[in-house]
Amino acid sequence: MELEDNNKSATNASNTDQIVSFPQITAVVTRWTLDFMFVSLCRYFKEDKLDKFNETLSSFEAICQSPSLKEAIDDEKMMICAFLARVMHGKQLDVMFEEDDRVMPLMSAAKTWKDLEDTVADKSLFINVTVLLLVQSVAVCLEKGQRSSASCALKWFEENHAFPQSLRVKLSAAVTERETYHPFLMSFSFSRLRETIQSYLDDYLEKNPSDYLLKEATKVAQSQQTTEDLEDVVTWESTRTETANDSKDDTKNKKNTGRVRCVNIFLSLFLSLSQTKRKLLSTKIPDVWKPDSCKKAVVSIRRISDHELLKMTSEKSFNTSKMEKTRKARRKWTQDLDQKLKDGVKCHGQGKWSRILLDYDFNGRTGVMLKDRWRILIKAREVS
Repeated sequence: MELEDNNKSATNASNTDQIVSFPQITAVVTRWTLDFMFVSLCRYFKEDKLDKFNETLSSFEAICQSPSLKEAIDDEKMMICAFLARVMHGKQLDVMFEEDDRVMPLMSAAKTWKDLEDTVADKSLFINVTVLLLVQSVAVCLEKGQRSSASCALKWFEENHAFPQSLRVKLSAAVTERETYHPFLMSFSFSRLRETIQSYLDDYLEKNPSDYLLKEATKVAQSQQTTEDLEDVVTWESTRTETANDSKDDTKNKKNTGRVRCVNIFLSLFLSLSQTKRKLLSTKIPDVWKPDSCKKAVVSIRRISDHELLKMTSEKSFNTSKMEKTRKARRKWTQDLDQKLKDGVKCHGQGKWSRILLDYDFNGRTGVMLKDRWRILIKAREVS
């Protein structure tokens, strides 16, 4: 019987080889593998797992560099991975992606994002990401205390990108004042940049499904888990009854397990191409902070006299009153600010608070504050 099965398998394999060539099969498997890595990179970007992102990116790059697999490579997805890598390293100013040493990660990301414009369905989202990259390229430099780098970044964008004059003025003011936590910079934060890019990725994956291998691997994993559970049940039953039927079931389960292991070995061999080191990633390991002393804290207990207790209470009440006096007064909306808000909504439309902030100065107010004020004006029937 085994000889007949082997002959049938050999015959089927030869027929398959005559219909489809092995390089064609390899191209399909490579495309599935790259899609799986692409989805994994998007997932690690969302979860902000830099180490796993770099590890998967190295595997992705190793496959893309293989001359025999060029036909299976999707240039669009490769460009998106390059863009995500630059954003992931956006706050590491010593990581270089360009030959020009002046170009920092987020500046290089803005350059790559410009080439991805055709992949963005929502043009307003494309503009928002462009502005966020520009602002954060300057903000990260100020956050690191590198004012000269911030000035160079602003100058580089003036030479290579077209952006509104009002935006340039506000960024120049932030660089001149050296305000790391300038209200304008805070309203276009790094977290907001990541969230906007994530919206783009969700929309792209919905229109370009890349999860075939992920779904199949999920089925195999579920099958493996079911097989392991069945093995436990069969082992327990065989111990109690010691029947021949239980041993047959155990043999079937072992065959299923062997099949699953073959699939896992195939995936491991394909991912083994990732052993080459990526030149674009930083190899610097930051120093781990170590405490100066490892001695345990010692707590001493003593009774407090009535005089000391009265003194501590009076000092506490004094500090509380001082804090109340120095509390920052609430800023009021003036007629001039209300008029600017009305003009901005008339020009850009309701909900476009980021665009309105670029055209008008609201004394450090954020987009959320503009939205809340607009609701108040609607309730007061000052606007329709």
